[in-house]
Amino acid sequence: MNILLIGYGRMGKLIEKTANAAGDKVVAAIDLDNISTLSTMGKAADIVIDFSNPGTLFQVEDYIRRTGTPLLSGTTGYSAEQLQRLYALGAYAPVLHSGNFSLGIAVFQRVLQQVSSILSPDFDVEITEIHHNQKVDAPSGTALMLRDAIDPNGTMSTVYGREGAVGKRPAREIGMHSLRGGTVTGVHTVSFFGPDEEFEITHRATSRQIFVNGALHMARIFKDMPRGVYDLQSLLFKD
Repeated sequence: MNILLIGYGRMGKLIEKTANAAGDKVVAAIDLDNISTLSTMGKAADIVIDFSNPGTLFQVEDYIRRTGTPLLSGTTGYSAEQLQRLYALGAYAPVLHSGNFSLGIAVFQRVLQQVSSILSPDFDVEITEIHHNQKVDAPSGTALMLRDAIDPNGTMSTVYGREGAVGKRPAREIGMHSLRGGTVTGVHTVSFFGPDEEFEITHRATSRQIFVNGALHMARIFKDMPRGVYDLQSLLFKD
């Protein structure tokens, strides 16, 4: 598998190292300092893997429209408008976007979809995510994915932390809390607080390698798909 890699920070370098060890090839690594070179490149790889930042979206859009190269994106921090632009690229190529390519997180989402319809009417829901002190966006893309698994239709309100005399906690609310410190790779906990009982699920990432392994695994599954927008759940779980 030939890969055009966008984003050459810690994740990008680890993707390259892991891909090379598996016999794949990174044909080009694009970062912020040379992102303009995308405008002159033709189709150079079987797939684009993008772990950059929202500021590169314009160049990524242009490249996918011109070349029709499949796009696997792990970039987080997109606005709602930017996500719509990203998904619109499905008219030109297969597009897969996820805030987290860990297979464990994919299962976490699946479990939340199954239990939240039973618990959330009578249980209070809180999401806590912890990351290293260099992470630039909050809440994490993964935390937002978990929230959407709990409330896919957007009928519950989200409160980002609490301060002051906030009053009685209303029903149909999801609390979202972001902690930053040290070198924590990622910890996500969803807590359901009910009458006289609590139910809690936690996922801990101990290294970035799990995200890299998941992304490359999905790239091999996904690169030969027809044009359109895909998600991990539909690719991993065949109902």
